[in-house]
Amino acid sequence: MYEIKESDWKIFRKKIIGWQENYMQKLNKEYIEILQRDENPAKNFWDLENRIFHDKKSVGVVIDMRRSMMFNNILSLLNEEIIQLDDLNDFSEEFQNDIKDVVNMLG
Repeated sequence: MYEIKESDWKIFRKKIIGWQENYMQKLNKEYIEILQRDENPAKNFWDLENRIFHDKKSVGVVIDMRRSMMFNNILSLLNEEIIQLDDLNDFSEEFQNDIKDVVNMLG
């Protein structure tokens, strides 16, 4: 298991709030677009319901805030394009390099 430094854990706890709020703001705009489509209102409703059902499982909406999950959470945030590698600039160089190594390995 990857050992998370206290300094990286503190940074993560601060940053995750903003990352999630930004992601949910993006989702809200997309939901509005679904509701404003020139489709049958029932279709729009059920499309939105289906979309929310899937989106609420995203790490950008709900996250397991255990220190032991931080590394995997960062990888998920990157994979779901909620954050970019540049968003990790405040983290330790070691942590950034470890994340980059895994990202490169996964392709």
